[in-house]
Amino acid sequence: MDCGSQMADVDEYEKLVIRMNPPRVTVDNTTSRTSTLIKVDSANKHGSLLEVVQVLTDLNLTITRAYISSDGEWFMDVFHVVDQDGNKLSDGGVTERIKQSLGPRACTARPPRGSVGVQTAAEHTSIELTGTDRPGLLSEIFAVLADLKCNVVAAEVWTHNSRMASVIYITDHSTAAPINDPAHLAGIKQLLRHVLRGDRDRRGAKTAVAAGSTHPERRLHQMMYADRDFIRDDGEEQRDEPLVTVGSCPDKGYTVVNVRCKDRTKLLFDTVCTLTDMQYVVFHATVFAEGAEAHQEYYIRHVDGCPVSSEGERQRLVHCLEAAIRRRNSDGIRLELCCEDRVGLLSDVTRIFRENGLAVARAEVTTRGSQAVNVFYVTDASGNRVQSQTIEAVRVAIGQTVLRVKEEAYSKSPPSESGRLSSFGSLFRSRSEKFLFNLGLIKSCS
Repeated sequence: MDCGSQMADVDEYEKLVIRMNPPRVTVDNTTSRTSTLIKVDSANKHGSLLEVVQVLTDLNLTITRAYISSDGEWFMDVFHVVDQDGNKLSDGGVTERIKQSLGPRACTARPPRGSVGVQTAAEHTSIELTGTDRPGLLSEIFAVLADLKCNVVAAEVWTHNSRMASVIYITDHSTAAPINDPAHLAGIKQLLRHVLRGDRDRRGAKTAVAAGSTHPERRLHQMMYADRDFIRDDGEEQRDEPLVTVGSCPDKGYTVVNVRCKDRTKLLFDTVCTLTDMQYVVFHATVFAEGAEAHQEYYIRHVDGCPVSSEGERQRLVHCLEAAIRRRNSDGIRLELCCEDRVGLLSDVTRIFRENGLAVARAEVTTRGSQAVNVFYVTDASGNRVQSQTIEAVRVAIGQTVLRVKEEAYSKSPPSESGRLSSFGSLFRSRSEKFLFNLGLIKSCS
């Protein structure tokens, strides 16, 4: 039997197990005074943990604690969550969403693809871009799309380590329909590839046609990982360095990964996404994020059942997790744009940014009905904080009532004091040790 047939048999077996043992999801609002407990029991498959975390993240829930165990063919997870206002949950739709995500029809991830891809869905055409970041790049991309009669209905843009990745959803501006014409799509890809190359892209830009669909933020992680944004230039100094350590638990055959950094939204999603796409399986984990700091501890193996076996693999894992955490971090000032949507709006706004010396470090573009609701994180051309007079000049040019300044809490937080870190670390270790003792791990790993 060839490998393809074997993989198909495994997939069908997993689907059968899930159909025979559907996930059990319970929502407990009584055990904790401060959070809702979401308990998930289900047949296990690679990526199950990520699917649950992704659902909770998409529902804009904050995970303050998590206890994860998936040794064998079954996993049991407990998440302590609150809503965006820090309150317990009142919406019963969470249970059904998680069950749907873990059902036999749940979508599997696609492998990473090239640096310019196009896929067509029922409502839009999706374009994926990766290339060398530079001031004004986003302005050039949106200008090209406007010139080609494309309307941007949504987009996610990340920059990290001098690289840029974006997923952009477009329609034809005259029909509001997806763009299906092969000649038109070829022209879009060719011009965008030319913009991405510029005169400084040492890695070049390639063209690929995408197929299927993946969660956009997971796709951005995959794109930047494939683009090797985790490789640092010699002598490069990183700001807000997360602390990632990789050790071993030889008696149990696990690799132990510890992550400590400033807490922020979607942090757990970013780390679990990276471990999953690097083909590691999380068997046990504890997560605490009840203050300014987050602590995560994972017991993992590669999908082939082996722990991390070399110094090179250990270093790669450390660097990739650090990169995953930093991609969504931003030292920039958050600007929120809310106004009536129109063709060319993003081209005009980002042109004004460029003309005032602003660089876009990250962007989230959405359309709600006829309204454009966009978020930009901006720095100066060198990546430093923008002067307030420059921001005010930009607001005057765009419209002070439609462009507002709102800074993220984690961007403003001062560095943590070592004493508080030590105290929180002790609390994390005591809770983590109790959890791991119950799993029979603590004696071997202490």
